[in-house]
Amino acid sequence: MSSHVAPGDQVTSGLDRRAELREFLRSRRARLRPEDVSLPSYGRRRVPGLRREELAQLAGVSYAYYARLEQGYGETMSAEVLDAVARALRLNDEERGHLIRLAQPERDATPQAVPPPQRLRPTVQHLLDTIGVPAYVVSRRLDVLGWNRLAAVVFGDWAQLPPQERNVARLIFLWPETRDRFVHPDGPARRVVGALRMNAGKSPADPHFASLIQELSQKSEEFRQLWARHEVSCGSAGESVRMRHPLVGEFDLVHEPLALPGGAPMRLTTYHAEPGSPSEEALRTLASWEMESRR
Repeated sequence: MSSHVAPGDQVTSGLDRRAELREFLRSRRARLRPEDVSLPSYGRRRVPGLRREELAQLAGVSYAYYARLEQGYGETMSAEVLDAVARALRLNDEERGHLIRLAQPERDATPQAVPPPQRLRPTVQHLLDTIGVPAYVVSRRLDVLGWNRLAAVVFGDWAQLPPQERNVARLIFLWPETRDRFVHPDGPARRVVGALRMNAGKSPADPHFASLIQELSQKSEEFRQLWARHEVSCGSAGESVRMRHPLVGEFDLVHEPLALPGGAPMRLTTYHAEPGSPSEEALRTLASWEMESRR
């Protein structure tokens, strides 16, 4: 694969689902200690976390059966076994869903094949233009499909980038202007990687996911380290993000992601400030400045 692939280019393969399952299970085992699950700790451990046999014991299955699952062969496992493994690993709902999608994609209630290129409906762009707070829409691959003028003021002028570069993961890890707008970029970076991991698990056959992940791994050491953690998350609504802007300095915004109905999955994310706060005044100043600059 090439290190950069535009949306229209041909790519030969997607993610290795079995390898993803294997590494995900190993990473979840590694974060648990015997004392965390009331097991005795004995012997020297070559790697951190629970051993396979300990996890199998917790899940109530044989070592050989669990080992086969961790080797990437989950197709023959029952729903009960997967649920028992999820409980033993103390997976949250997002992680449990990720495990099931990787082990048995046919069990996913909404299987998602390789989607065609997504485009924003004109009505959604009109909605963005009428929202009085920074807002943008991303595809499942985290491509930025549309945004409003206030989002461009807060996050940077994405119109100056080629369309294939307008991707949230690329913007966070490869475009300093966007990253520098966050006072603490580590949090958004982790959320982006978690969302990318979750979405890629829903469409492992989509070759553009594999190309994007390969490109980011080649160009960003930070992404490479975060991706190796196998964290899965679509982010928590209502989280506060501290921003900076050369005109108003630092201010806080709360982000709210919303799934858009109809067609291929898209997500609208809005950012607002606490009513009556200095951050709301800062956002109002940026909105006034943007309107004046257009005049």
